[in-house]
Amino acid sequence: MPLTSEPASLLRLLLSGAPASTLRRLLDTHGSAEAACRAGPRDWTSHGLNPDACRAIRTPAPEAIARAERWLDAGHHHLLGWRDDAYPPLLRRIASPPAMLFVAGDPGLLWRPSVAVVGSRAATAGGCANAALFARALARAGLCVTSGLAAGIDAAAHAAALDVAGPTVAVLGTGPDIAYPVRHRPLLDRLAMAGAVISEHAPGTGPLRQHFPSRNRILAGLSLGTLVVEAAEKSGALITARLAADMGREVFAIPGSIHNPMARGCHRLLREGAQLVESPVEVLDALAPLVVDLARALRGQLEPLPGDSPGPAPTPSDADSDYNRLWQAIGHDPTGMDELVMRTGLTAAALSSMLLALELDGRIASEHGRYARIGP
Repeated sequence: MPLTSEPASLLRLLLSGAPASTLRRLLDTHGSAEAACRAGPRDWTSHGLNPDACRAIRTPAPEAIARAERWLDAGHHHLLGWRDDAYPPLLRRIASPPAMLFVAGDPGLLWRPSVAVVGSRAATAGGCANAALFARALARAGLCVTSGLAAGIDAAAHAAALDVAGPTVAVLGTGPDIAYPVRHRPLLDRLAMAGAVISEHAPGTGPLRQHFPSRNRILAGLSLGTLVVEAAEKSGALITARLAADMGREVFAIPGSIHNPMARGCHRLLREGAQLVESPVEVLDALAPLVVDLARALRGQLEPLPGDSPGPAPTPSDADSDYNRLWQAIGHDPTGMDELVMRTGLTAAALSSMLLALELDGRIASEHGRYARIGP
C-alpha cells in the first residue's frame, strides 16, 4: 500500500497518538486523511496536536505502519475513517465517536439493528445459558448481537449467535488481530469469517486496562439497546449499560437470585430504571419500533405499515435505480458484501441500508454475512 493512499494516511494520523476528537476535527477541516497529512505542522498545531504527535505524523514508526498495512492487505480487512460513507450511522450520534475503525469481516453488519449482550467475565453456568438463549433468539429475529469477546457472558453470546448463523459483531479493546483472552483465538477467527470484529486500535495493540472502558462506549453506541445478563456490582457491563442510558438507548437487565453476587449489578440497574426482561420476546417487542425507525432513516423513505404487503421487487423498468442494480446483483446463491460491492459499484454503506430494507421486506435472506433472494 503506497504511503500516499487514504488508508495509509489514516494510519499516520491514528498512530500519532492524537485524541479521536482532534483527529475528527482534522478530517472535517480537510475532507480526507491525505489532505490532513499534507497540511503540515502549523495546521496540525492549530487543531490541537502536540509536538510529539506532529513528529509522529511526519515520521511514523515504520514497524507499526508496516504491521497495520500487512493487516489491511489481508482479505476482508477494512479501515473506516470518520468521513467514510461506510462509517456506522448510530456511532456517529454518540458524544465521542472513534476517528476510525478497523474492521475484520463484513462492515455492513455495523449498519444492522443491534443489541449489546454483556455481563460478567466470571459468569455462572446459568448466566451463560441465559446469554446463549437470548442471543440465539435475537439473532434468529435478525438483530445483530454485539459484545466484547470477553470471557463469560460475551463469549456465550457470540458463540450462540454464530451457531444459528446469525449476525454478530465483537468490539475489541485490543488491536483487531489480538484475541483477549488468548484462548478466544478460535472464536475471534470465527467472528472475522462469519460476522465482524472491530477496534479503534491499530493491529498489534495489546490489552491495556484503559482501553476497555473506552471500548464499551463503542459497544453501546453501535446498539439500539444493551442487555445485561449477569453482572457484579462493580462490572464493566454496568459501564456499558450506563453509557447506553446516557446515549438515550434502551437498557435491559435479567433479574437473578438475591443470593447470587453476579445478579447484584442487574438489580442495581433495575432500581435505576432499566427494563426487567425475562424472555427474548420482551427485548424484541421493546426494540421493534426503534428497528423500524432505523430502517426508515436508512432507506430515506417510509416502511410499509403493519399489515401492508411488501411492494414488488425492483424490475428492469427501474433501470436507473440503485435498488435495481442491487437486485440484479443478488441471486439465489448466497453472495457476500465484497462481491456485491464489485457487482454494483455501490459503497458498502449504501448497500447495507438497501440490504436491510430488502430483508425487512422479506425479499432477501442473510446468513453468515451473505445475501440471497427469497423466491423468484
